[in-house]
Formats: sequence, C-alpha cells, structure tokens
Amino acid sequence: MKGDGDGWVVCDAGHRHWGRFGAAGLLLRHGDAVLLAHRVWWSHHGGTWGIPGGARDSGESARDAALREAVEETGVDASRVRLTGETTDDHGGWSYVTVHARLDTATPPALEPTDGEATELRWTPVDEVSSLALHPGFGAFWAGPEAVEPLP
Repeated sequence: MKGDGDGWVVCDAGHRHWGRFGAAGLLLRHGDAVLLAHRVWWSHHGGTWGIPGGARDSGESARDAALREAVEETGVDASRVRLTGETTDDHGGWSYVTVHARLDTATPPALEPTDGEATELRWTPVDEVSSLALHPGFGAFWAGPEAVEPLP
C-alpha cells in the first residue's frame, strides 16, 4: 500500500528533500557491523551507500517509518529489531530521523534487497563504513558524534 508521504519538499534552507512529512532510516547494528544498502543508480544520490529508509507518512512516527522502510527494503525480521534511540537532523520544515537499533540474533542474516531501491545489502564493520562512497546525508551523520549508538 502506497502511503501519503512520497514527494519532494524544499526545506527552509532551500534544499530539496524526499518525504512530504520528513524521512527516517534505520541504523541497524549487529555486533560491530551496521547494515548498509547500496542505492540503485536512479535514486537520489544513486550509487552511494546508506541505511534503509525513506519518506514518513502523515501521522507516522519516525521509529515506525524507519522500521517499516527497513522491512520493505531488506526483509529483516522486525520482531528481532530492538530500537535503542534516535537522532534528528532538522533542516527547518523537513527533518531526517536516524533510528538506532540492534538486531537480536546470534549471527547477522544474509539479506537481499526486496524492493528495487538498492542493488546490494551488506553488514559492514563499523571501522570500514567511512571508506565507502556514502550518501552525503549519511556521510555527514556518520562523521559526527551522533553516529555513536545511544544507550537504550
């Protein structure tokens, strides 16, 4: 079912963003690795690596949107995801919320893209993330102190 959040908006700084009501993504960790998605060429900033996520629907919390998008894009078992916190990047009139989470499984599952928005999913060791061509928004987030996982 298509939600009502899809669409471009312009923030107070004059930048164009996807998500009429903002957007959210899931920074999913397992041990010392994070789940990253290689964005398909036709997407905004295609060819870069980022976290599963997308537009929020009206009335949808950032946590619900991030988990919904991650399930849609990766097939991850939502019942095994433990949400631990969130970080908001507010642009004035539009925001992106990174929802921090842990995957409660003995080993990280092999996941394949399920909706055509990514060409590959990869459990990436934390110390290797910065060496990838990152989506600009995720790259700025990852370089800052917010990337440290908040306490539950």
